[in-house]
Amino acid sequence: MDAKSEADASAKRLTRVDRTSDREMVVTRLFDAPARLVFKAWTTPELFMRWWAPKSLGVPLRSCQMDVRTGGSYRLEFGEDEAGSWAFFGKYLEVIPNARLVWTNEEDADGAVTTVTFEETDGKTLLTLHELYPSKAALEAMEGGMLPEQFEQLDALLATLAASTGRA
Repeated sequence: MDAKSEADASAKRLTRVDRTSDREMVVTRLFDAPARLVFKAWTTPELFMRWWAPKSLGVPLRSCQMDVRTGGSYRLEFGEDEAGSWAFFGKYLEVIPNARLVWTNEEDADGAVTTVTFEETDGKTLLTLHELYPSKAALEAMEGGMLPEQFEQLDALLATLAASTGRA
């Protein structure tokens, strides 16, 4: 097994993806970082841009706008240039610093509502991402997404952040 295959297998073991109903998916991963750092990586555009776009796709995250507050909005643009770009956008329904984010995915009629919780124990954070889709077909269209790879990238970023802050 080559290094990339080993890394992919490791990420999949660390990131658990479960389909809990016809319309719901739950993804969990334990990060070796405090909740405040994990939350910061999800809510600071400069940090989010460093981990959200799966490197294997080869498509950069061109811009990231976030107004992280209840009622605020976000917009993520992917692609090489204006002609070949697409966006994901929505609104934050709930923001509890270091604990919970809930947002809508409004880029199409089959957008999900995503809830992410950050549960810290002994300096490690259990992240749980729950997505509720409007239909079984919408979930099936998104199933098997890139989250294990994205979470591996987030893990690498968190290790850098923890080292630069002395995990304080």
